[in-house]
Amino acid sequence: MRILGVIFVLLFLVLQYDLWLGDGSLATVWRLQKKITLQQKENNKIRQRNESLMAEVNDLKKGDAAIEERARNELGMIKKGETYIQVVDDKNKKDEKQ
Repeated sequence: MRILGVIFVLLFLVLQYDLWLGDGSLATVWRLQKKITLQQKENNKIRQRNESLMAEVNDLKKGDAAIEERARNELGMIKKGETYIQVVDDKNKKDEKQ
């Protein structure tokens, strides 16, 4: 009878080992769930970035307004008949205010 009890205890310990330390243990599941959550957050960021890039591509394909805006902002281009005016803040005036 005592041997049977020892066998049951050993069997129980073996099963507990798999549950806590084995390949499919709870710690492994928790770690994988955390990785899944982090990856889903990263995927959402990338998805939003892709959506904004697709919107920009569509704007560039469909109309001249986006192309014109980029030319003005990034290249400093102007249309015929327009005058380019650049406003520069005076550092001395900023320093006096503070």
